[in-house]
Amino acid sequence: MKKIILDCDPGHDDAIAILLAHGNPEIDLLAITTVVGNQTLEKVSRNALAVAEIANIIGVPIAKGCVRPLVREVEVAPNIHGESGMDGPVLPEPTLTLDPRHAVDLIIELVMSHPAKTITLVPTGGLTNIAMAVRKEPRIVERVKEVVLMGGGYHTGNWSAVAEFNIKIDPEAAHIVFNEKWKVTMVGLDLTHQALATPDVVEKIAQIPTKPAKFVLELLEFFGKMYKQAQGFDYPPVHDPCAVAYVIDPSVCTTKAVPVNIELTGTHTLGMTVADFRYPIPENCHTQVAMKLDKDKFWGLIYDALKRIG
Repeated sequence: MKKIILDCDPGHDDAIAILLAHGNPEIDLLAITTVVGNQTLEKVSRNALAVAEIANIIGVPIAKGCVRPLVREVEVAPNIHGESGMDGPVLPEPTLTLDPRHAVDLIIELVMSHPAKTITLVPTGGLTNIAMAVRKEPRIVERVKEVVLMGGGYHTGNWSAVAEFNIKIDPEAAHIVFNEKWKVTMVGLDLTHQALATPDVVEKIAQIPTKPAKFVLELLEFFGKMYKQAQGFDYPPVHDPCAVAYVIDPSVCTTKAVPVNIELTGTHTLGMTVADFRYPIPENCHTQVAMKLDKDKFWGLIYDALKRIG
């Protein structure tokens, strides 16, 4: 079993990432932590509880984290995720409650109390919680197995010409996370824009007679409309489950080890994930980027999870 902490800002694609993590037999979901991002912390935390309700996720602590970025003002994405952060489906009133611990403390507790190199951190929102955790308890760096994050892009931006949303909203946090000496796999837009919910995908999900599958269809319907309006996509890319899928089966993506750093001062390039593909790659390179998605394998994992949860 692969132990993960899913740090997220639900979010339509975060919801699918939660369902994939919960529904896959390879994954031991230790905690869901929330961070400001797609919407305010209050909204995304409520959404996390609602997803847990729909998927009957019991016994997994869900903890609220940072309410704002380290330095910047809060920036949310209602043009993609709506006012609730998960517009489209009618969300149930959660009966589950949030863990009383702060997400940063929960992350530290779990990493420090499990054997070294057994927990993978999977952040799919801004990196504020992860940066705070590593500053509060630096020893987690040598204990974490890997950080597999959805964010950035080595050629592609979406919140500016060159920066992706999760990195752009808290570039200082991203700078901290990418510059620690743990292994970082960046599952960025170059990869996630290959994970499109095309009509054949939607049709296969529609054939799964479970409540979570119906929920995903409702998510994709709204998400698809917003993506078309905001970014001109014919079919919406489901970014966040790509990071979870890579943890389940690394052959879902091809990756390449390259140095990556975060631009903090550029007038037009703030939040850019600067990937250096020049030869030779340094021997001690601890960052890698995801490049090509095996679409059939990726969607197969999602169909399987939706069936299992049902």
